[in-house]
Parts: sequence; structure tokens; C-alpha cells
Amino acid sequence: MNNVIAIPVNDTFSFPECHWFLDRNFDECLHRIGEDHVIKALRVDGRPVLVRISAQAKADADANVNAGTLHAAVLNQPLTPAIQSAVTAYIREWFDLDRDILPFYRLLKKHKPLAYMANDFRGLRLIGIPDLFEAIAWSITGQQINLKFAYRLKRRLVEAYGEAIHFGGETHYIFPEASRLAAADPEDLRAMQFSARKAEYLIIAAQAFATGQISKEKLKQLPDLAARQKALTDIKGIGIWTANYSLMKSLQEQASIPYGDAGLLNALLQHGVIRDKNDQASMARLFQQFPGWESYVVFYCWRSLARPAFQR
Repeated sequence: MNNVIAIPVNDTFSFPECHWFLDRNFDECLHRIGEDHVIKALRVDGRPVLVRISAQAKADADANVNAGTLHAAVLNQPLTPAIQSAVTAYIREWFDLDRDILPFYRLLKKHKPLAYMANDFRGLRLIGIPDLFEAIAWSITGQQINLKFAYRLKRRLVEAYGEAIHFGGETHYIFPEASRLAAADPEDLRAMQFSARKAEYLIIAAQAFATGQISKEKLKQLPDLAARQKALTDIKGIGIWTANYSLMKSLQEQASIPYGDAGLLNALLQHGVIRDKNDQASMARLFQQFPGWESYVVFYCWRSLARPAFQR
């Protein structure tokens, strides 16, 4: 049986760039990286579905840009119309495939310190977190700690409360449903080295999702960014940074800027865009030059902090 879904992509999508971003030497537990593919576990209609994503590129003068097709092979289930639809939608959202990013590149080329990004990072998409609860939980987890430790906490949380798929001698995980974390014992989270405050905030956020107080669908129905920010920050433990990060990564909110983010500030300092980390005026001037693309500026600044082997 042919279990492969073909997903067309255009010449402003680079699988190598996105593949590298997903494989930055952190202990990521929610996808597994191969040399030329990514394996991701999803939940479709309550069932675990394991997908291997790879790219077939057309011949192109720039080998880093894949004008071709993504192949999504369903590994553990027969390919039904429902699974095909859900997997395709997830991948298109995860890799932001439906966005025309050429206007962003035109703006980048006008900004001297950042202009090189339009070529060096061409094809990188804003890789999202389609599950809003996952985005918020990850943001809470990673606050005020280094990324290495944040990924360690995430793994402990996912292995304890998430759903596991055993396939080909390997274990793949799906992020916990809000209902499971809503019933978690704070002391169990403390034993995983979550702070008391983070344990409390994770459970409160999970309860808000589990009871229907908040959802991705409800946020989408709100009239503007300010209303969506307020809906999130009304929940105890979700500050404006967490709200902005989650809206950027889950709802692809382009004007949602995680001000104060350490990586963003370091990148702007390295490029001479700001004088110091308190130079809010220069930061505001930067984002004013990228209306509708603020989140992509943030994402490309994060990307600039490291170069993969194929660009060295």
C-alpha cells in the first residue's frame, strides 16, 4: 500500500534550512532527525500517527532551495483520507508553506545589516508549534533557564505525561494533552526539577485548555492581536512574553514580537542594530521597517546565531 503523501512546495522553501533548524543539537523529544528526513508523531482523531517527512527537489542552480515536493510517509497506520488531510494540514502549518515570503526578502535586502539573510537563509520558514497548548507549556518551561536544561525538563514532562509510539525499535512521543497535565500532581513536576512556580503555571494553563476557557479556535475568533494577548495574559502564569511567543509560533501572528528574548537581543547586538539590550528605540525602528513580517525578522535573527555545516 502506498502510504506516501506528496505535498508540493515552491522555490522559496528550503528543506535543508528547516531540517537544520529542527536539528540544533538539543535533546528534542517530539521529533527525530535523520540525515535527510524528520520523523514526527501526531495525534489524528485520537489515534497516534507516525510520519517521516523528506524532500524531493527539482534540479536547481541553488542546491539549498528545494522547488519540488515534500514526501510524508505514514509509517504505522493505513493511509486514510482523514489521516492524509490531517497530516497535510499539519505539515503545511508547521512549515508555514502557504505564505509567500518573497515580500519579506525584498524588505530584508533594503536593510544593510540583515540583507545577507535573504540569500544565506533563503527558504527558511517560520517553523511553528501548531498545538497552542504545547507552545504555551514550552514557553513556560523555558523561562529564565538555558535551552539545554529546558529541553531536559521538556523530555521528562513528555515521557511522563505524553503518548508514546513504539516503532522500528525506537520510541516517539506526542506532547501531553491538556487534560492529562491538568490533573498532574505539582510534586511530581517538582521531582522533575520544575520550580514550584512553573509547576503551578503549567497546571493552571492545562486546566484553562482542558475546561475550554481558552483554545486556539477561540483566539482566532478574537478581533485583533491585543485581544488575543489579553485572553492569554488573563491566565495566571502567562505573561506578555509567553503570549507573544505562543501567538507567533502557533497562530503565525506576524506582529507578535517576544520583546526581551535573549536570543533576539544577542542577534541584534551582533548585527549592530541596537547599542545595548535596553535600546528599545532602535529595536522599534527596526520592526517598523518590516510591517507584517516582524515575526520573520525575529525568527531569522534566531537563525543567525549559528551556521550549519553546509553554510560554513
